[in-house]
Parts: sequence; structure tokens; C-alpha cells
Amino acid sequence: MSKEIGVASKATWVPSEYAGALVVTGGGTGGHFFPAQALAEGWQLRHPNQKIIMVGARRGIEAKCLPQLRFSYELLDVEGFVGRSPWRLLTSLFLLWRAVRHLRRQWKRYRPEAVIGTGGYAAAPALRAAISLGIPIYLHESNAEPGKLIHWMAPKAKRVWCGMKEVQDRVPEASCLVVGTPVRTSFKRTFANIKTLSAPYQLLVLGGSGGARTINQALMKCASTLLEAFPDWTILHQIGTRDFPYFSKLSHHPRHQLVAFIDDMDQALEHSSLVISRSGASICAELKASGRGSILIPFPKSAGDHQRRNAESLAREDRAILVLEQSPLEDFIEAHAASHMRNAYARHTLAKTPELNRSVELCLDDLEQSLDLVSAK
Repeated sequence: MSKEIGVASKATWVPSEYAGALVVTGGGTGGHFFPAQALAEGWQLRHPNQKIIMVGARRGIEAKCLPQLRFSYELLDVEGFVGRSPWRLLTSLFLLWRAVRHLRRQWKRYRPEAVIGTGGYAAAPALRAAISLGIPIYLHESNAEPGKLIHWMAPKAKRVWCGMKEVQDRVPEASCLVVGTPVRTSFKRTFANIKTLSAPYQLLVLGGSGGARTINQALMKCASTLLEAFPDWTILHQIGTRDFPYFSKLSHHPRHQLVAFIDDMDQALEHSSLVISRSGASICAELKASGRGSILIPFPKSAGDHQRRNAESLAREDRAILVLEQSPLEDFIEAHAASHMRNAYARHTLAKTPELNRSVELCLDDLEQSLDLVSAK
């Protein structure tokens, strides 16, 4: 079984740690992994004496992030199913079967107390293994349209925590509770008011943890024009690890900083006066928690068009400008960005008061009641 096992403190990790542990699984992308991280962090604060094991995929964002966290973790050799050729799909199914068998073998001897899954292909092995062994599972779905894994697992879950109320209608056979989308501990603090920021102002550009090639291409075309027009601005642009080697070699303005990945996203948002981003549920929750306004460009092929629904929700609250992905995208980005870069009132209007996020507390209160635990606060 090809896998990686480790812990950030470099302590030796052994399968027996699963005994009585809370397993948290989810990943592939930041939209699935960051809520899992938030729930794990919250449980660790409440129950510091209970072991937490995070399970993910070697190919997912969690492979980069987990070594930086103080959780035991196991990375499995699995991959996604969506958009695969028949041959690749067979390979994916074989890897899933092998990963499930591996976990079942360990958990028959060292049984976890429960498994929390936040979606993505990385969560499939742990959830399937848990169900086969009668270990209780709990799910969180951030988006209005549940992913395929959540659809499949929802009827067997003790609870489905919903980021949006629309999820309840999509999984009518499940026991649902609307809680919002968890944010990491770093976002559960007071953020500086946008009006306190001074020049040079920062435009933050995000395409998601894996990047967004269409947005990257458009920004490379219009960034220099924006920065020449607004000399008191800079651009911090998360390209994504996949595309960074290519885009970083292209000519770009001296005040246009390209990075593969941003680790301290809370700080990046706090120092930004305007954000351009995709509209996954996690970044939408982080924008509300940090009180930053945005120009949102939904991924047009998101399942159930959930990114457009997320963006529409923030637009209705006057927190965001919705821009559909269309050609030439660079012209639309330049026009909307320029109108807010030149007009402090316009961007201050988008930047509402940071919103207290209680999603983690609501999920874990419910989990404690289900497991009949008393919070160790």
C-alpha cells in the first residue's frame, strides 16, 4: 500500500493511534481541506486529550499542508473520479478499493470513535471504511449543491452539517443541520478595518488552492495596465503550484508579485483592500470573516453551478461584484477592478463588518451531543 504517514512534530506514528481517535478526512482542494482543518482544530481545543488523525490524499493540497499542522495524519494513494477516461476511472476505483481495504485492516484492530468527512475524493476511503465497519460518520457540505461523495454517503451519516440551507433539499433522506462553513482558527479573530489601510494598497488575486488558469491568463494581460494607472497599488497573485513554473517566467510588472501558494491567508486578506477570486464556499466564508469586499468569478463548470450560487449570495449582500467568466475576461476584470481601485468609497462599501463565524462551534456542539460527551472547555 503506497502511503505516507507522519506528524508535524516528527514523532513516530503508529496505527494503534487510531484507537478511540476522531478521524477527520477531506481534501484534494482547499475547499474541502480547510473546513476539515477548522473542525480538527476546534475539536483539539475542546478535547485536548483525544487523539485526532487526519486522513487525505497524497496528490491533494493536504499533502503540503498537513506536515505544517500538529496532527497525526495518513496520506493515501487515491485520486479523483470526475472527468476521467474509462481506463483512468478503473485505476481510480482500484486505488480506492486498496485504500479502503488498508483502513479496514487497521480499524478492525484499532477502532476510531467517529469519522468526520468534508468531501472531495480524498475523503472517500475513510468514509467507506467507516461505514463498512459500523463506525459513525458525520459529513459537512459547504456548497449549495452537494458533491457526489456527500450524495452517496449522506443517507448513512449520523448528521450532515450544511453550509447552506439549500443542501437540505438535495439530500432529503439525510439528517441535516444548517451551520455555515467552518473557517480556520486564524480567521476567528478581530480583523483590521479596511479604512485603516494606507498606500500602497494591495489587490489580492486568488484562483483557489490549485489556481485558475483562465484568471491567471487574464491577470497577466491586464495587471500592468492597472498598476501603471494606479501607482499606489500592488498586486499579490496566487498562481497555484501547478501553473507557477510557467507564469512566473512570463514578463510582469515589478509591483505584480506572483506566488505559488499563500500559507497565511488571513494575513493576506487583512492587508488587502480588494480581492479577485473564484467563489468556492471556503473563500466566501473567509471573505465574510475578514470583512473584505471582492470581485468574484465563479468557476463555470462547478458541480450544480454552486460557485455561481455562492457568488450571487455575496452579491445580494453587497459584499461582492459578480463577474461571469467570459471573453475577453481581462477587459471585464480591468474595468471592475479599476472602478474600485480609484474609488475608496466603492471598495469600502463592499467591505462589510467582519462576520462572526460560529460554524465550528455549531458542528462540534452537535457532535458532542451525538457522542454523549461533555466539552472539556
